[in-house]
Amino acid sequence: MSMKQKYDIIFMGMGRVMSLLLFYLLTCLPLSAQPVVDIIRQYPAYASCNYNIYPDSIPDNLTPAPAGKRPFYISHYGRHGSRYISNRQGYDIPYKMMAQAESVDELTPTGKKVLEEMRLVMADTEDRWGELSYLGGDQHRQIARRMLQRFPEVFQGDAHISALSTVVPRCMVSMGYAMFEMAQTNPQLQIKMESSKRYQHYMNYQDPVLRKNYMTPEAKKAYDTYVAPLTGNSRLMELIFKNPDIVKEIVNETEFNYYLMKMGLFLLNTHLRSNTYLRSLFQTDELYRMWQIDNALWYIQHGACKLNGGRQPYTQRYLLRQIIADADSCINLDRPGAQLRFGHETVLLPLVCLIGINGYDFETDNLNELEERGWWCSSVFPMGSNLQFIFYRNNPKDNDVLFKVLLNEQEATLPIQTDCAPYYHWSDFRRYCLEKLDKYDENNR
Repeated sequence: MSMKQKYDIIFMGMGRVMSLLLFYLLTCLPLSAQPVVDIIRQYPAYASCNYNIYPDSIPDNLTPAPAGKRPFYISHYGRHGSRYISNRQGYDIPYKMMAQAESVDELTPTGKKVLEEMRLVMADTEDRWGELSYLGGDQHRQIARRMLQRFPEVFQGDAHISALSTVVPRCMVSMGYAMFEMAQTNPQLQIKMESSKRYQHYMNYQDPVLRKNYMTPEAKKAYDTYVAPLTGNSRLMELIFKNPDIVKEIVNETEFNYYLMKMGLFLLNTHLRSNTYLRSLFQTDELYRMWQIDNALWYIQHGACKLNGGRQPYTQRYLLRQIIADADSCINLDRPGAQLRFGHETVLLPLVCLIGINGYDFETDNLNELEERGWWCSSVFPMGSNLQFIFYRNNPKDNDVLFKVLLNEQEATLPIQTDCAPYYHWSDFRRYCLEKLDKYDENNR
């Protein structure tokens, strides 16, 4: 039996059911009926925010296009697939605390088992920091397959497919998996792949001024106040250490709880995902509190947070202009095609916020409002997350080009009027975005 066959058998069953359940909760029920804590109870990976797992099954519930309109062009920005943790710090922080506690004989039997598991995880991850896992490659293979199945008109015959990735290896390999799947499905496709520093100014732009100033004094005060009751875990300390009060001299309870929890959730992105021991140490409410802490920080860093001026989404102003310019150019062509871009969550999330997809342009200075208003970062950027702009027209001479946006392959809303939802007139969206971008003051950051 091949590796792929073994993989399919392992992950097809319960994983497929849970994936469909999660997407049903996130896309079909009203916000009031789907509290985050309940999602985490059923799907713990959701608590890990940007380490959330992309579902292996997507509901096929797309709205038919208006009469006579057919898809002819796709513009896409996607995050790389599941990967190993980027660097050893996230593992070293709890491990060094545990190792020191072991050296003074302060570990309970459970604590000794935890340390044993930590060493197993660290050994498996060594020299794989930040690398794409097999699961990550398979995510992009499946996303590409569904794209061809859903929009065959775009990929017919010798259609031109342009693929571009950042220079980070996990993004390049993600692109390779997607393009390999497309080439296997239709060998006639004219596929061009590229990865170059030349395009970093919009593919992975991290505005140094905005990034430096996101945590203003006002934001820090609000964040510290918000997370204060959410940190720490005395139950975990008593479970792992013989004398929790004594080991507090060598173990930072807040950091230990946070990073050990993360370690257990990171595994879901690797072939060790069936090892649930570390995750089983934590209760749902503890995972939920960690999600609250991370979600608030992601909002301050990338959302339209009033505490820092609400300008962080503009880090992706160059990417949005490029997407518009590329679309304008491709609309003038008489042949179908697609432009696929492979990058990072620190680009995708602010881009979604900048455009205002699904209400993610929400502005507030009250972090307690985020959950109620549905600003849930885990729904935007799981591993393999993607934004697809699907363009429609009657024929190459049709000037009324329509399009719709898919966030993680599900139809999304935009903050503009339309008479054919979930489809929008490209001219309306183009005008809205360019006017918004033109108002941005580069000198007032």
